Amino acid sequence: MSITNSAMQVRFQLGTDVIEDLTILYGGIDCTTVSAPNTSWKLGGRKWDEQMLDEACRLILKEIQLSPSALGGKVEYRRTLLISFFYRFYLEVLQDLKHMYPSKYPDLPKETLSALGEFRDHPPRGVQEYQDVDPQQPPRDPVGRPIMHESGIKHATGEAVYTDDIAPIDGQLYMAVVKSTRAHAKIISIDTSEALDAPGVVTVVTAADIPGENGDEDEKVFAAEEVTYIGHVICGVVAETYELAKEATQKVKIGYEDLELILTIQDAIQHNSYFDKEKKIEQGNVEKAFHTVDQIIVGENHIGGQSHFYMETNRSVVIPRKEDNEMDVYVSTQDASHVQNIVAAAMGTQYNKIRCHTKRAGGAFGGKCVRPSFLAAAAAVAAHKTGCPVRFTLDRDEDMVIAGGRHPLFGKYKVGFMNDGKIKAVDLEYYVNAGCTKDFSVWVIEWAMLSSSNAYDIPNFRCRGRACKTNLPSNTAFRGFGFAQTALSAEMWVSAVADKLGLPHDKVREMNMFKTVGLTHFKQEIDPRNLVVCWKECLERSDYYNRRKAIEEFNKQNYWKKKGIAIIPMIFATGYYIRYYQQAQALVNIYVDGSVLVLCGGSELGQGMYTKVLQVASHELMIPISYLHVYERSTVPIPNATVTAGGISSETNCKAVQEACQILRKRLEPVIKKNPEGKWEDWTKKAFEESICLSATGYFKGYPTNMDWETGEGHAFPYYAFAAACSEVEIDCLTGDHKNLQTDIVMDASYAINPGIDIGQIEGGFMQGLGLYTQEEVKFSPEGEQYTRGPDTYKIPAVCDVPELFRVYLLPNTENPVAIYSSKSMGEAGVFLGSSVFFAIKDAVASARKERGLNGVFPLKSPLNGERIRMACADYFTEMIPKDVPGTFKPWAIDTN
Repeated sequence: MSITNSAMQVRFQLGTDVIEDLTILYGGIDCTTVSAPNTSWKLGGRKWDEQMLDEACRLILKEIQLSPSALGGKVEYRRTLLISFFYRFYLEVLQDLKHMYPSKYPDLPKETLSALGEFRDHPPRGVQEYQDVDPQQPPRDPVGRPIMHESGIKHATGEAVYTDDIAPIDGQLYMAVVKSTRAHAKIISIDTSEALDAPGVVTVVTAADIPGENGDEDEKVFAAEEVTYIGHVICGVVAETYELAKEATQKVKIGYEDLELILTIQDAIQHNSYFDKEKKIEQGNVEKAFHTVDQIIVGENHIGGQSHFYMETNRSVVIPRKEDNEMDVYVSTQDASHVQNIVAAAMGTQYNKIRCHTKRAGGAFGGKCVRPSFLAAAAAVAAHKTGCPVRFTLDRDEDMVIAGGRHPLFGKYKVGFMNDGKIKAVDLEYYVNAGCTKDFSVWVIEWAMLSSSNAYDIPNFRCRGRACKTNLPSNTAFRGFGFAQTALSAEMWVSAVADKLGLPHDKVREMNMFKTVGLTHFKQEIDPRNLVVCWKECLERSDYYNRRKAIEEFNKQNYWKKKGIAIIPMIFATGYYIRYYQQAQALVNIYVDGSVLVLCGGSELGQGMYTKVLQVASHELMIPISYLHVYERSTVPIPNATVTAGGISSETNCKAVQEACQILRKRLEPVIKKNPEGKWEDWTKKAFEESICLSATGYFKGYPTNMDWETGEGHAFPYYAFAAACSEVEIDCLTGDHKNLQTDIVMDASYAINPGIDIGQIEGGFMQGLGLYTQEEVKFSPEGEQYTRGPDTYKIPAVCDVPELFRVYLLPNTENPVAIYSSKSMGEAGVFLGSSVFFAIKDAVASARKERGLNGVFPLKSPLNGERIRMACADYFTEMIPKDVPGTFKPWAIDTN
């Protein structure tokens, strides 16, 4: 809908259906007739007042109808916007009338005028504070310094080489895939005849062309007997160009026999459709505690999924070699070893015949752990069949349909608490929508349960969880890995307790936080003293209490604009509870000219791993970074490396590099002692002449961790990161729009190897969390078709969403004896801090509701987008919208949680 105020002409437009112009003369003296097909009504002679406004709004709603199944959904919200915008126009007219006839029209109340003001855009301003290095540290020693990302200039100039930038190879072919159009069905037939006759088509590859194994027990390379989601890869068309291959996929005919469909968590619960058995963690006596508390509150959490939306979609180039069935696979992945394993299995050969290479990945966030292996294997099958190099690149819409994302979560909570806000007992049930394959989903629900209390010390605590099997794309690892969902859930039930008691949220949070050394709900010892420091520092640096008073005054004076503020604590568990997933390997080669080549088992995903690796090698070898170069991730020099994920890979690979460099430095010590005034190049040349090995491997076997899921106890994580975040927002109650005004983050990063990169990771994680909690919404049709396939249908945060003032402060003088150089990993911890914006919005909405006489607990789903904000600010206009009668229409989209 658009409204124009030219000679008081108003045009209401919805899609292509236009209701005729409404022309109303000033002063309420005369009015033309506004008509629509089969309907007419008059406002002639009416005074421009609230009675006219009421009737006009009702007539607008009557004239402009939206089908409950209209494309895009959000029908109630869109109809509310119609009359909300008309109200804004009504106020503008009143202002003009007051200017024209000062004595005839009263001044508008100041608080009402807030409906007319637009958000003012201010360029975001960032402040980063961290501990300086020791003045005695040699200038050439880069550890602790904010060294620029080693590929930063290349990223900015476009010189960075990604998989699809590899120049075409002689004889190269291109593959495009045929995807299922059914969410769950048997494959009755695959007719490729028309496609094979298409121009430029070389062949079509199916499961029958795989010389070895078709994937593994969980996932297949090509669907063979049945499809389990819309987008399931059935076969690939190989042609001389990508355009010809893509066009020919439309000519492949698939015959289906539909099977039972399970899409939502509620469907899965009803059909008992799960991966693995229920997991449970319990401490204290929950049932007994519920009989001793003053009050009990029950509720539900609904948290939507999220697309990884990395810059570089999944892609691979496979080059078959003529002898020994060897293959080179260039692939954008977090786990080159897994790609090697799946491709080798598909080829029916040993791992040592498959060489996988990843120079860098253009973002991943967990989305390139598993899926690239099967996509690369599909390309390998095509390369094997044709004997030619094959390039396979997914378009953005294909990638979003095939690759899955963050798990939607549905939770139930029962919380027992005292009248002063102290929480004594919590009982939780969590379900995540895993999609069609197991992937990492059982791990995700386990991580979610281990993190389900966030920063709160609850003496009687029970949590149960299941991963639901559905006919949607397989959801997978995602930055924050379960914590992002259940930590938000924890804040939801803490917030509900505060609302129920009418107490300040920050007081209830602080009252229930860990404060002294104790045990988590799974019996791991935790020292939360730095959490308390982060909390107090954040309160002080954000000037929380003074801003809270200013916000309350602002809200009193503005009816249609409201501000909100929230401060959130965080305890983030870093690493894996399976030790071997934390192992890392490195190889460091010193050449006779003094240059050094560093190789490790981690993939550079943009997170700055290789920059930190260079800093560590420089520090240990005591040479400038200019002498060093990091080689790409390859399965040739570094075998069996684990996936780069969990936010811990940078530090574990740095540990491996550290060991290799220490070995080399020790070997060089006799040479250095003989010529202490010599140069590095002199020492390396002399070492070679004395037959000293200038190549060394380093290995880190992982932190000692364990978790016993039979007892629900264990030392699950190597260490914890602590933080607090405070955010302030302003919302427009008429539209649901919001503005992020200020965010202050205080993080315990201990001694950062590279504070610049760590703060960048915190800021980036925060923005991704902000997207998860306030914007990004993955939508599916009732048949399981994904609607959100690109930036036109899926909104990720933009520059305008960055808080106008964004300050990150790293606590100084803290230690972490577990990790290298007493550092902490920051790759994933920042995501949850975006929830401070969610609760700041909730605070603003609560202010609006209170002014309208609506007090107490009110639930809000995540993402808390414009629709949910607007409809939660219940008012005169939302009440005018008739609610749909259940069962009378087919919904446009389903909530997969």
